[in-house]
Amino acid sequence: MENSKFMQFMERFFLPIADKLNNNRYLGALRDGFMVALPIIIFGSIFVVIANIPFLDQLLSEDAYNAYKDALGPASAATLSIMGMFVIVGIAYKLTAYYGGDAIYGGVTALASFLILTPQVLEDVTGVIPTSSLGAEGLFLGILTAFISTELFRFFVKKNWMIKMPQGVPEAVSRSFSSLIPISFTLSIFLLIRILFSITPFETIQNFIYSVIQEPITALGSGLPAAIIAVLLIQVFWFFGLHGQIIVNSIMDPIWMTLSLENYEAYQAGEERLHIVNNQFIDTFIVGMGGSGMTMAVILGLFIIAKSRQLKQLGKIGGPPSVFNVNEPIIFGLPIILNPLVLIPWLLAPVIITIVTYFSMSIGLVPVSTGVHVPWTTPIFIGGMLTTNSIAGGIMQLVNLVIVTLIWIPFLKLLDKRYFSEELAGASKEIAAGKDKG
Repeated sequence: MENSKFMQFMERFFLPIADKLNNNRYLGALRDGFMVALPIIIFGSIFVVIANIPFLDQLLSEDAYNAYKDALGPASAATLSIMGMFVIVGIAYKLTAYYGGDAIYGGVTALASFLILTPQVLEDVTGVIPTSSLGAEGLFLGILTAFISTELFRFFVKKNWMIKMPQGVPEAVSRSFSSLIPISFTLSIFLLIRILFSITPFETIQNFIYSVIQEPITALGSGLPAAIIAVLLIQVFWFFGLHGQIIVNSIMDPIWMTLSLENYEAYQAGEERLHIVNNQFIDTFIVGMGGSGMTMAVILGLFIIAKSRQLKQLGKIGGPPSVFNVNEPIIFGLPIILNPLVLIPWLLAPVIITIVTYFSMSIGLVPVSTGVHVPWTTPIFIGGMLTTNSIAGGIMQLVNLVIVTLIWIPFLKLLDKRYFSEELAGASKEIAAGKDKG
């Protein structure tokens, strides 16, 4: 009865929120925009790892080592350092496509709008845009610019303020001229915004956004309480069959990705990495370890305690995919979705290891993430090492795996006992039925 009331409360409270978040066009464009940039980000991250192989500086001469790093440096400089640009194009492209507009023009308009707002450093007679403005410092403004420029572009298109070309003109030429007035009006508005901010104490909108909005929000998002709340929400949404990481990351990714990028910039400069909570902290050490909800630990627990044929078979089926962080066999096979018997470990385990990992990094037992992104299919231990550039990161993942397994085992025993009893009862009925036929 209590379980029923609890489930009714959860369904009434959380499902409407999750549906609204999942179907929100801006959050959808934000999520998909980051996905557009992800292959480029991972490419740059891989070369950061290759360029910083441990002990390589001791194996090579100083000149050879510097030449090696200089040769690989452009791979990350042209990707991770300016990742904001790719995210902006991706968001605007996806949002314009959602509206049924000409997506590529929406994407390039957003990028041009952002570059108009971005401060330039004058060198001789040319203006140079600092890469920091295209990375962590500019990411929040870039996201806002992508949304606003797309809405402006769409507004002018809906007003039909376009140049109509006669029939027979090539489609590419016609599309280009049709977009000319909406693009020009949109960019003019952003130019006006830049001019207006130049006469304020902030001088640029980027300074305003960073100091007044982005810095306080990222500071809040980098703390342990915010991480615990985010992790809990991910687990709750998954429990109801909704992809918790997609929903929560749609909101938190701008913060976590900014923190990761600031860590990366500090790592490249040889400075201290300040942000424990970031994109890698969540994905590599918490919810994504062995699959969403750390379900590799569930499989390990099944191998240890399972007596029922159902759970033994589930462990065999789910084991190989979980090595590469694929968890559907466990999510739907155990099942975890809407199963009150596993709700406690499903919610409790991530919170425990969030706290354990946070304090392990805060006291220096494990290095803070370098900000590099590893593919989500990277196996446990290897992912932790690559993310922190230290074997301690891999060991931290293994420790977390053990903790989560120990939390799950008592609940898996209850589940296994139920399945085993049902299997015995079923076998007894089959035997009885066989005797009756005989």
